[in-house]
Amino acid sequence: MHVGILTGGGDCPGLNAVIRAVTLALINEGSARVTGIERGFLGLITGEHRPLDGAAVAGILAQGGTILGTHNRCDPFHFFGASGADVSAQAMSRVREWGLDALVVIGGDGTMAIADKFQALGLPVVGVPKTIDNDLCHTDRSFGFDSAVAVVAEALDRLETTARSHGRVMIAETMGRYAGWIALEGGIAGAADVILIPEVPYHVETVAEICRRREASEGYTLICVAEGAHPIAGGLTVRATIADSPDPLRLGGVGAVLASQLQPLLNSEVRATLLGHVQRGGSPTPYDRVLATRFGYHAAQLVRQQRFGRMVVLKGEDCDSVPIAEVAGRTRPVPLDYPLLQAARGLGVSLGE
Repeated sequence: MHVGILTGGGDCPGLNAVIRAVTLALINEGSARVTGIERGFLGLITGEHRPLDGAAVAGILAQGGTILGTHNRCDPFHFFGASGADVSAQAMSRVREWGLDALVVIGGDGTMAIADKFQALGLPVVGVPKTIDNDLCHTDRSFGFDSAVAVVAEALDRLETTARSHGRVMIAETMGRYAGWIALEGGIAGAADVILIPEVPYHVETVAEICRRREASEGYTLICVAEGAHPIAGGLTVRATIADSPDPLRLGGVGAVLASQLQPLLNSEVRATLLGHVQRGGSPTPYDRVLATRFGYHAAQLVRQQRFGRMVVLKGEDCDSVPIAEVAGRTRPVPLDYPLLQAARGLGVSLGE
């Protein structure tokens, strides 16, 4: 059996751990031949690929990023933009040229949407969920999320010492366009006083009142805000629009906007820090290394069992799978009745309501 592997969408801690696990499991248990497709789906168009074996994946478990490279703007069905050409036939021709029997696709909801279309064209596909945002449907956790939360928590720990020393309001802006999982868990882990997420629109005056109270009591305030958070009377903070991107809106800057809104209402100095892509980079946490390895191994079993058109998921403590079609193009926001939201409120953390 000849199996291809590609990584689509943004980079993420744990991608190499999945590549390693899929490769080793298919070789050791299935005597398969494994090929890595470079730069995501773009590699199917340009023909960029490399053989994968034990030597090729040695020493990559703890490495961040992906040894295969990735691409978050190449959709073969809309080549570089919604108005782009459909070059999927060219990609399928490449699959036949290489003699691929199946494809393991590692990515988020957009990548799964593309994988589902290739499955419909007759290419056997297995998906592995990847996103630091933790917003893929039907899986309790996606690898990369724990690593991103660890970065946010450490950043808040560091910002807290400056906030306390200078009597400031310090704002940390995290990733999370349409789902606030990173800001919520990172904010809880970093002892933020205010956590603002897309699912719960905030009132600027409510946030200011919390800061004023803390000026009088603790002397400082720590705020964690997701990039997709927005005031109840306003929209998203968009810094750019990229026409040929699967998601054309580039968010970012809500922390700076919030700082400018709060400053006239407070005596304390307000500073904002944009964490940005540092949340994606670096070595995966031990939890993510184990989860990515489990996902990769389970994906290899789905291939061996010829259970195609499915994506690996985590349900409680167990790995399972669901149809890729049920995941494609969908996101999972933080439920408004999520227990951690209730816990945050119970601890006195403000959600800006």
